Amino acid sequence: MAEDQGFKRINFFKGFVTTTKDWNDAERYHVEKRKLHNRCFHGAGVVPGYRQELKVRARGRADMSVEVAPGYAIDGQGNDILLYETEIKAINKGDFKLPLTIYFVVKYVEEFSDFIAYKENLDFKGHRRIQEKAVIEVSITDPDVASQVEIARVYLTEDAKKITDAKDPLDPGPNEIDLRFVPKAGVVGGYLPMDLINRLRKLLRAQRDIYYRLARDKKVLAANGVALGLMTVDMLLESGAIGPQNIMPLLANLGDLEWDTVNEIEATKPTLKAMKDFGQFKHSIEVFRDMVEDKSLVVDENDLINFDSLDQVIAIQEKSSGPLLSIVGEQLPPEGLEEVASDISNEWTRIKEWSQAMPENVTIDGQEWSLIDSIDILNKESEQAHMFQIVDARDSWRTRQRIRYPDGATVEDVGIAHEGGYTTFEIRNVTPNRPIMLLRRMDYVRGDFEIEYYANDLRVGISQCPGSDKRFRWRNWPFYIPAEFVTSEALKITQKAITAERDINMFRFWFYQAL
Repeated sequence: MAEDQGFKRINFFKGFVTTTKDWNDAERYHVEKRKLHNRCFHGAGVVPGYRQELKVRARGRADMSVEVAPGYAIDGQGNDILLYETEIKAINKGDFKLPLTIYFVVKYVEEFSDFIAYKENLDFKGHRRIQEKAVIEVSITDPDVASQVEIARVYLTEDAKKITDAKDPLDPGPNEIDLRFVPKAGVVGGYLPMDLINRLRKLLRAQRDIYYRLARDKKVLAANGVALGLMTVDMLLESGAIGPQNIMPLLANLGDLEWDTVNEIEATKPTLKAMKDFGQFKHSIEVFRDMVEDKSLVVDENDLINFDSLDQVIAIQEKSSGPLLSIVGEQLPPEGLEEVASDISNEWTRIKEWSQAMPENVTIDGQEWSLIDSIDILNKESEQAHMFQIVDARDSWRTRQRIRYPDGATVEDVGIAHEGGYTTFEIRNVTPNRPIMLLRRMDYVRGDFEIEYYANDLRVGISQCPGSDKRFRWRNWPFYIPAEFVTSEALKITQKAITAERDINMFRFWFYQAL
């Protein structure tokens, strides 16, 4: 190898007459340096997170063939092995003396291409390019990592009629695809959307404390394991070691630890098992484990990672926090915050899904309402005109969303979200002693929370937001302010979340008043 004698980089100077050897040496210098980097920093194996990671899968047919998905690997010499399209590999049992184990391997090969001969002088001819290719082969001997990277193995029997995916990936049976021995190249971190990282960070720390209390106060020993697992993932997240290639396996491990907690409660804690919130907690963990079972993020048709699956996984885990807090005994309703009945008719609830520009006037249940004011969040002039501010928040962040209403219309908007604290603003152009309907454009990806409203420092009531929608996420959430609370021409509104560990997002407000 070049590094055995030291690397030499070509140096051009005036009058330097180059030869084909000079140019090939110049190219070889960069190739060998890249291979050295691959060997030392990444090692040999399949590169996690790139396309579909060369995954070998059954074809769903009753035959002896498999498909190899696109991906990227590095062999022991440091060669880059890239497979750009799915490849089908058929097995002929007659080629082997069965039973035995066969190995699917990917190899790096080079082929000369783009041949040219100059008719003016036939001595001037050659290949202008070298094509780098990935070749899928089947071997009956242990793969040599110096030149081969194993992507699967199968123990074939004489009576084999088809190759299938493993029912138990940790213990594949005969004629099942075994992925346990696929080496992984070293990859640290990678891109994850910051809004998801922030949510995950809060979730990990909040749930760690809950599980510690479950272990300490309720004597559920398995909860200690979950708390330690949450702490470990949190440390990895802070060190930048978590990326798209390992986030789902890490969450899957947490799901297994949480399931141990469920089993211990069912087996040894009848009092906790009998609590109504235990069933909801157990169901959330079941859904969570199903969602992370595949241990990889969804890749779209353009081979780009779709982070919606991670968003949904985090939302499910967040949803489990409420029942778990109740089991631990920490989720107590604030005193005096009784649930109030809604005065919102079905006609108003249909406004939730309205995707077009808000009309100046609407008629609801025979009553005419007029649009008297609106606030465009993150518009400096609009916020200042309405004295909009977020007070005493533990955290707040801006967000831009391009998502859909239930009618399929896609709308892009910017807004802000906060955890803890409260929001205040003024509604202008108010006529006293007439009811107001407040509409808040929100991202409905995570519901199941309650907001308390005050008007001129008088408590009006609670707006409930049950459910969620992961597909059509925009809603214009209404809250009715009765006439007796509308006491001035500029009405001061205070908006405060009363559901523990939840954030409020808002993108736009509209205010209608009965004429």
